[in-house]
Amino acid sequence: MNIASISEWIVVLILSVVIVWLWRERVAQKRKIKDIRNALERIVTVNHAEKLLYVTGDTELQRLMTEINRLLDLNLRVSVDYNRSQIAMRKMISNISHDLKTPLTVVLGYAEMLDADPHILPEERAKLLSRIHQKTSEAIELIGSFFSLAKLEANDTDIPLTRLEVGELCRRSILQFYDLLTAQGFAVHIDIPEHPIHALGNEGAIGRVLNNLISNAIRYGADGRTLGLTLTEQQDTVRIEVWDRGQGIQEPEQDKVFERMYTLEDSRNKAIQGSGLGLTIAKRLVETINGEIHLSSIPYERTVFSFTLKKINY
Repeated sequence: MNIASISEWIVVLILSVVIVWLWRERVAQKRKIKDIRNALERIVTVNHAEKLLYVTGDTELQRLMTEINRLLDLNLRVSVDYNRSQIAMRKMISNISHDLKTPLTVVLGYAEMLDADPHILPEERAKLLSRIHQKTSEAIELIGSFFSLAKLEANDTDIPLTRLEVGELCRRSILQFYDLLTAQGFAVHIDIPEHPIHALGNEGAIGRVLNNLISNAIRYGADGRTLGLTLTEQQDTVRIEVWDRGQGIQEPEQDKVFERMYTLEDSRNKAIQGSGLGLTIAKRLVETINGEIHLSSIPYERTVFSFTLKKINY
């Protein structure tokens, strides 16, 4: 056998070894991918909280699994948020159905009384019509609140931001409640600086937030017969506080007050109960105008709902 033939055989042998090595690498790679696929399928279908763990020296596979785990984390968060929103939606629909049914049932009852007795006394007729009007207004207010919240959560509300003089806006808001506060014997404490304080916001949105917070303080803080409105400024923020000295909110309840349809259990009587949407709407509005809203409460000492806005210093 000459040297040329030996060289050819060596080349063939080397190529054969390379081919076998490549084939085994390909088989091993396919096995790794299959194992990863099976693990991923198990995580997706059985245990959403599990992470994809697979020991490999392949740098590219390691990077791929890192990205897959990031996607799994995102999928888990989305799934949790979706389930939470579904539960909240079902609860909200149940509460809305209940709270709408009550005034509408009363309206139907009064209407049937009027229809059944054409000779009813004028005084009694006027009383029944007044109650029908009151209960219908309650139902319309609840529907309007639900519609407003739905638009806010769908980002279907145009809330342009402008430069506002916050002090004057606070004064106008508390003035709207003057007659009611006087009639109920509230002591009102207003602490608003005389000099102008400007912030970035929306007049309608801030006005509604103040309206909701003041209404809430009157409704649930009536025991203390005290209501306060305080405006302060820091270097870059403006802080508005609405406070009362009523029954307050116990610490376990404080995280829930901004949830849809949440009302304090000891305040479910119709004399003081609201729709359960006012604070939720206030929170969504404050967040929409790039602000923050907070609650602190010591029952019968001081319960404070506060929100901050970006200050404008020019």
